[in-house]
Amino acid sequence: MSGPDKPKVIGEEWSDERVRSFLDIRPWDSAENADFNALLKAYQAMRAEDFERFIGFFVAEGRDLNAAGPDGETILDLIARHRRSADYARALEKAGANKTATAGD
Repeated sequence: MSGPDKPKVIGEEWSDERVRSFLDIRPWDSAENADFNALLKAYQAMRAEDFERFIGFFVAEGRDLNAAGPDGETILDLIARHRRSADYARALEKAGANKTATAGD
């Protein structure tokens, strides 16, 4: 929340520790895929350059870039539909992420 007593922070630098902390995020619903959930939360919270760093840490831990969400789509399927997410999609593709065969059909 911003206001007179709390100025809005723009361009804040994220430490590796803060970026890595998203590896520990778990879904509320135990039926949801933890890897998909961590990717989604990181995408929603991070700038593209921080998200790309997160992807590096994510892959290094042996996590699944192609994990499916509740609707059967990968995070790349979801991101590819967003107009301003090209940098996020490129980071995922560079790391080896794939779209599902039915995405966009």
